Amino acid sequence: MLLPNKLFSYKESIVSKFPIILQILRKSPYSVLGLYKRIQDNVTGVNEYIEILDCLYALNKIDYDEETEVLRYVVRNHE
Repeated sequence: MLLPNKLFSYKESIVSKFPIILQILRKSPYSVLGLYKRIQDNVTGVNEYIEILDCLYALNKIDYDEETEVLRYVVRNHE
């Protein structure tokens, strides 16, 4: 997993790809494959794509709906 540090700039890290995926998922849900096809030019491969999804899921930014088999943007209500 490439995170920004002394060796890798922000642009080279997976963190720089978070906004791309979140912006797409804010508009509508996507299947895992459909989203990959949409952003495949922005990632270096499937491994990087899965790492990005893992991080966004762990950060509770996206969720996977098992019934419809799609990824969704997590909307939070600020209290």
